[in-house]
Amino acid sequence: MDIKVNDAPARRDRLESAILAAATRLFAECGFEGSTIAAVAERAGISKQNLLYYFPTKHGLYRRVLDEVLDDWLARMAHLADADGEPEDVLRAYVAAKLRFSREQPWASRVYAMEVIGGAKFYGEQIRTRVVPLLQRDIEVFERWMAQGRIARVDATHLLFALWAMTQSYADFAAQMTLVLERPELTGGDFANAEQLIGDMVVRALARQA
Repeated sequence: MDIKVNDAPARRDRLESAILAAATRLFAECGFEGSTIAAVAERAGISKQNLLYYFPTKHGLYRRVLDEVLDDWLARMAHLADADGEPEDVLRAYVAAKLRFSREQPWASRVYAMEVIGGAKFYGEQIRTRVVPLLQRDIEVFERWMAQGRIARVDATHLLFALWAMTQSYADFAAQMTLVLERPELTGGDFANAEQLIGDMVVRALARQA
């Protein structure tokens, strides 16, 4: 049953959340071009007309989905801002946060991945203005640690690229992983093993030579 547009704000928020959840999964499965407002409405259990009251265009809905994804992702990625922390602790926390996002928000991760793979046609400016400064800030943290002799010298940019690839693959390529593992989904044990392995690899790569 459709929720009337003059209902209480709390019900409006719940409906928007339901629309965004349905849209996130559909965009992740079908991409922007392969998704329709009608299909999102059907998944959310409302009429197309009601959905259009909240999100008048597919492009607007898509951008809102990506905004939500990026807001969540950036909030979880604040760990490297602590330049005064112990590098090993900070890096392990960063890996854990990225894997937790992959486990808790796999559809969100895939929507973002599909947008980037497609050339970031709709969201490139937001990536430039929001993600690039985050990357630069984290590179500065690595550079400061290197200058202080706290970690070995590495190419910090490519280290972060590698961290993103290793952790996000547990969402974006989960289907391939489950085929290899011959089970329907990744388990908590898989994510725990990944966190330990990736953390160990990064810590060893950055260890100062005696």
